Amino acid sequence: MASKFCKIMYFLAASLFLGAPLSVHAATIDDIRVWKAPDHTRLVFDLSQSVKYKLTTLRNPDRLIIDISNASLNVEAEKLDFSSIPIASLKTAIKDKKNISIVLDLKKPLKPKAFMLEANGQYSDRLVVDLYGQKKKLITSISSISAKNSSRNIIVAIDAGHGGEDPGAIGPKRIFEKRVVLAVSRQLKKLFDQKRGYKGVLIRDGDYYVSLRKRTKIAHQKRADIFISIHADSFSKPTASGASVFILSRSGASSETARYLAKRENSADLIGGSGSVSLDDKDHMLASVLLDLSMTATQNSSLELGESVLKSIGGIARLHKKKVEEAGFVVLKSPDIPSILVETGFISNPSEAKKLANKGYQKKIANAIFKGVTRYFSSNLPVGTLLSKDKLGTKNPIFYIVVPGDTAYRISQRYKLSVRSLMRHNGLSSSKIYVGQRLKIPSK
Repeated sequence: MASKFCKIMYFLAASLFLGAPLSVHAATIDDIRVWKAPDHTRLVFDLSQSVKYKLTTLRNPDRLIIDISNASLNVEAEKLDFSSIPIASLKTAIKDKKNISIVLDLKKPLKPKAFMLEANGQYSDRLVVDLYGQKKKLITSISSISAKNSSRNIIVAIDAGHGGEDPGAIGPKRIFEKRVVLAVSRQLKKLFDQKRGYKGVLIRDGDYYVSLRKRTKIAHQKRADIFISIHADSFSKPTASGASVFILSRSGASSETARYLAKRENSADLIGGSGSVSLDDKDHMLASVLLDLSMTATQNSSLELGESVLKSIGGIARLHKKKVEEAGFVVLKSPDIPSILVETGFISNPSEAKKLANKGYQKKIANAIFKGVTRYFSSNLPVGTLLSKDKLGTKNPIFYIVVPGDTAYRISQRYKLSVRSLMRHNGLSSSKIYVGQRLKIPSK
């Protein structure tokens, strides 16, 4: 008996020493999903377990080979629809009886990027392959807007949360958050586009995923004046209910300032939006002060915007909290664009989920947000916009928010005032002004 036990232990030790696994279970590819985004195509391979993979690109003809070790295919890949994406076909082949090669015939040269995602509550392990084409230039009519153009629209960036392989919360009868918030966002854009002096811009306008950092980046590229992220809340208890509005927390603002200063990843245009200023020629201390002032001013504006929107939503829906809440959401971390996140209700609540899935109620939510935003801008018109130009011809004053680089002299020259007149109308004892300060511009 002892001799038999020794033999078993010897076999186990030898197996471990030689690197041979005691049991080998091949992974299975259980599904392949395709998502089309404006700047890339995403393939998602649903796996039974994590795998090792390798990408190889070939030219003439253009192909991408995805080699997956110790795996087998458990899905009919030939049924995938490639009609609207830059992939002509997908073929598979078995190598060494245990590895699989997936060959993508491409319609044009593409740059691949792949990564693994661990299993979570909704999905198993996944291999994600993003295919990027050549970078497109920003649309000139949007990106080249400057203060010299005194007839531009107020740009409202509307961010429909989640998307693509990220469904967000899933309510009763499989009501997907990503679908509800996209419907509300499209309604909201329509309202702004119909309003003189406004233009709505959708961060995503389809069922695809946009990374959190990229959402704010798109808002900067579009020169957005404000950023609104639309979501639907969820909780373990189905009784939780009510809409909410969030702004960035103080701690979140501090950490974001530190991140910008540490990485300098956008040094050429660190503060963008309508008040762009470059920090690449500033020393660390000055950059820190400018960022801190800009973030503080942005938070103050975000709070005022959030309060106006929350008040409007409260007129048609139950509120989860009667005041604007603070959180460290990544999409709110723009140093220079007032940003809010609207939770339209709890999709985990059967009653609210039913409302949120209703097109009529989606329009009501969109209209409430729209009214809150326009009320905010009625006393915070961005200088250089069509509406601010209209208001200069009335007896009512307009208000100007000081941005980095401004001086009292420059502002007074822009509006053909004397510095003394500007000081008098704003109760200033000196000509010193600070970033984020709200100045009254008197009518003539």
